[in-house]
Amino acid sequence: MPTPELVHLDADGWRDFRDVRLASLADSPYAFGSRHADWVDATEERWRARLTDVPFTVVARCGSGLVGVVSGVPSDDHVELISLWVAPAQRGTGLAGRLIAAVVAWATALGRDTLLMVRDDNVQAIRAYERAGFADLGVPPDRPADEPRERRMRHAPRAG
Repeated sequence: MPTPELVHLDADGWRDFRDVRLASLADSPYAFGSRHADWVDATEERWRARLTDVPFTVVARCGSGLVGVVSGVPSDDHVELISLWVAPAQRGTGLAGRLIAAVVAWATALGRDTLLMVRDDNVQAIRAYERAGFADLGVPPDRPADEPRERRMRHAPRAG
């Protein structure tokens, strides 16, 4: 199996983002805050806006197909890693680690830590984040009880 190429998308890459995002929402609906139904009929303008509002989005391309995606959103003091997904055929190949590393490298270049939220029951994702150097900070105390339990994880830039 060839090694997927990681490609940073801007708003002009909206079609690729649409395709991989809809695939991720259909494949793993439990892992995301958004639902497939929220995006399936989205306009080009909405897809472009997502890539503008979330300035760091990377897709993994393998041949003519898209097999992974991840995004990073900067805040005042950190970058939030969001929307990580790897196609089932690529799981266990190290692609998740490469996608995570892309966001961490971007955050580190900005001088910021990387934080994320992950569902308690998403054991595969938690393991991938731990392998990538994230520490589990637990369930935030202000997390609403009527929402799925999510854990906060943090990756701090290494002092160089």
